[in-house]
Amino acid sequence: MSGEPATLPGLLRAKGLQHGGHVALAGTDGSVLTYSELAHKVSDIASRLRERGVTRQDRVAIVVPDGPAMALAFLGAATCAVSAPLNPNYRQEEFEYFLTDLRAKILITAGGGRTPAVAAAGALGIEMLDIGNHGHRGDAALDEPPPDAVALVLHTSGTTAKPKQVPLAHANLMASARNICASLNLSSRDRCLNVMPLFHIHGLAAGLLAPLCSGGSVICTPGFLVTEFFAWARALNPTWYTAVPTMHQALLARAETHPEEVYKGFRLARSSSSPLAPATMRGIEGVLGAPLIEAYGMTEAAHQIASNRLPPGKRQPGSVGRPAGPDVAVMNDAGDLLAAGEIGEIVIRGPNVMPGYVNNPEANRSAFLNGWFRTGDQGYLDAGGALWLTGRIKEIINRGGEKISPREIDEVLLGHPAVQQAVTFAMPDPLLGEGVAAAVVLRDGLSSAEQELRAFVAARVAYFKVPARIVFVREIPKGPTGKPQRIGLAGTLGVVAGPVPESASHVPPDTEVERLLAILWEEVLKREGVGATDDFLSLGGNSILAAQLAARISTGLGIDLSVGDLFDAPTVRAQAAVLEAILLDEPAL
Repeated sequence: MSGEPATLPGLLRAKGLQHGGHVALAGTDGSVLTYSELAHKVSDIASRLRERGVTRQDRVAIVVPDGPAMALAFLGAATCAVSAPLNPNYRQEEFEYFLTDLRAKILITAGGGRTPAVAAAGALGIEMLDIGNHGHRGDAALDEPPPDAVALVLHTSGTTAKPKQVPLAHANLMASARNICASLNLSSRDRCLNVMPLFHIHGLAAGLLAPLCSGGSVICTPGFLVTEFFAWARALNPTWYTAVPTMHQALLARAETHPEEVYKGFRLARSSSSPLAPATMRGIEGVLGAPLIEAYGMTEAAHQIASNRLPPGKRQPGSVGRPAGPDVAVMNDAGDLLAAGEIGEIVIRGPNVMPGYVNNPEANRSAFLNGWFRTGDQGYLDAGGALWLTGRIKEIINRGGEKISPREIDEVLLGHPAVQQAVTFAMPDPLLGEGVAAAVVLRDGLSSAEQELRAFVAARVAYFKVPARIVFVREIPKGPTGKPQRIGLAGTLGVVAGPVPESASHVPPDTEVERLLAILWEEVLKREGVGATDDFLSLGGNSILAAQLAARISTGLGIDLSVGDLFDAPTVRAQAAVLEAILLDEPAL
């Protein structure tokens, strides 16, 4: 759009002139930054990076907990270099892989401490910049990069174990932000309660950049906490939020048990990153008294591709709406565009679509056809132009918005001495949409148990990648060409999400802390008879329920634990040992 900022520095300058005294960023602790203050803070971080020799082509990795500091770190890095936010829940080995793959010049952290990211950077000799405690260094002007300069690199899981690097230019990000603003009719009066992580394109584009593009405000939360969501809303008066379906489902459950907490001030809610059940849409709209707008996006499109419309526009439950930014079409295997109602692969092109994966000509040859980017999703456009998703061509597991490469988990499982073959696949999950499962063939004469293998994987990858179910088979089902068939394997093996049948060897909780934890587990999992050695994932646990459990532990014992901490200690007994060590101020064994 002519006259609109085409870069992030241009956006900050324009909004500083238009809305200098208006709140740009707010924290759940009551802290605020106006647009003028935001520009100063961002220029300060950019100046510190330039002092370290960082150039516009350099990669700046970011590992900062969600909140205003993470937003500042991203904007500061992206305005003067190539920002590369990473998931703080990764293990040290994963950080070493990503930092090496990025060829990161520097790592931004906040608050210090010996974290896995800091350990990885230290092992690799990568310089670090802690933005958690420093004074303001002046009002250096932000340089204006070319619109096609890369501002952000994110990794997206591929069908191989090696993730692909997605480069997004300033122009890509600004086009997507404007598209989201237009779809939701955002204005400077709107306040977004952002509960999406800022290392994902959903959180960056919809939760941060779109509100800033509108001149509105962003409330940067420390992440999605269902026990705090409505309290934050009542205190800070947001007008909208964007989330994945699992979060909406958790909010519905919270509203049912705590109706007095519900906040009625939302103008709208938005859902993206995985399919939204029509029942969830109806439920949220009934609870909030506001429309829930489902959208469709992906990293390679700088997020938004299609979106339903606000009333009086059309919202079609089950559809992801009409194209909302890029051109959208449906293509057959030969590259022919299909007519309305015909099912094929969804393809896109437009100013928000990345130019191609970094240093990956093979992936680019398969990803682009006749000028269109192939999304890997299957669907059709109806006669009215609405887009309907019918499946996925790619093998990627979409676990509540977290994209997981099954082959990465295969390789981890194959590192166990008892595992001869392993195939990881998606299984249906009523809360997450898809869960992670694996079929394993053991070596002759060797044995292992599901919980042992899960613990083996958990020690090597982030908790959200750990299979919730592992089934042992004599032979991996294969297709006619002899290749293991991941897609549909859950149905073939009869694997579904939910608690694993109870073991006969029930171990009752022994200590006071174990008994308290068992009660909390039973409340969160809605399950009786939890034992000391029961596994959280085996009983139907997931990251949303773990967040609820962490909040209850914090309330009951006054100890702050992360979701990752809970997955590191997957049993009641293991969690009790961690808690008792903290209470005694001693390291856990």
